[in-house]
Amino acid sequence: MVQMTARRIDPPPPYPSRQGTGLFQSFVHAWRGLIHAVVHQRNMRIHILAGILVGLVGMGIPLGLAEKVTLVFCVLLIFFAEILNSALEQLVDLAVEQVHEKARLAKDAAAAGVLVLAIGTVVIFVAIVVHNWHTVVSHTEQIERQVALGVPFTVCAGILMMPNPRGLWADVALFGIGCALLFALARRSESLVFTAMTFGLLIVAGDASRSRRRTRTRALRLKRDAPAETGLPPRKEPSFPTRAGQP
Repeated sequence: MVQMTARRIDPPPPYPSRQGTGLFQSFVHAWRGLIHAVVHQRNMRIHILAGILVGLVGMGIPLGLAEKVTLVFCVLLIFFAEILNSALEQLVDLAVEQVHEKARLAKDAAAAGVLVLAIGTVVIFVAIVVHNWHTVVSHTEQIERQVALGVPFTVCAGILMMPNPRGLWADVALFGIGCALLFALARRSESLVFTAMTFGLLIVAGDASRSRRRTRTRALRLKRDAPAETGLPPRKEPSFPTRAGQP
């Protein structure tokens, strides 16, 4: 009788760990996730611009502590929801590589959560402005100043986050103009908290532009260094089809 021996089955290799597990590296990984969401998600860029507008309003008119905390919390909560939505979409695309009704429902439900938070934030913002309408009317000079300097500041941040290819000098100029405009606004700001938040969003916009440029440069370098494959049809990687209207 032939003796049967059990075949050894090796466990699957573990998921490769990220480089660096310290506190600073954890912050770097989290920052990369934020910038990735800004670069690849159009809605995240819209939320960044909306947060800048909220910061400009908070810098222009005096608000109470509770109103400041409410507005800042709402802005950050929308950012959190949009980043979570982006992560969920990536997980769905990783697990399902074909059209599936449940995958579509998962994505739509996550997007609906962000929409509900955005609508709630708009309602809260309008309620705060209406409640402080007498303050708004009595600070017309500050509001005119916020509009005159805040609109070009918002335009600079928006152009920095746009996917259109630009030169390094253009991004540096836009970031410098944005810093100069914010400095002029900060000299007569009503809130240091909203000033810091607006400056932080400008840094996010500038780093998103830098990340997009590095990705484009890396892709061009790989395309140039890749060996030419003649006589072979182009290889198409499977991917989950994007929803209508998604960039």
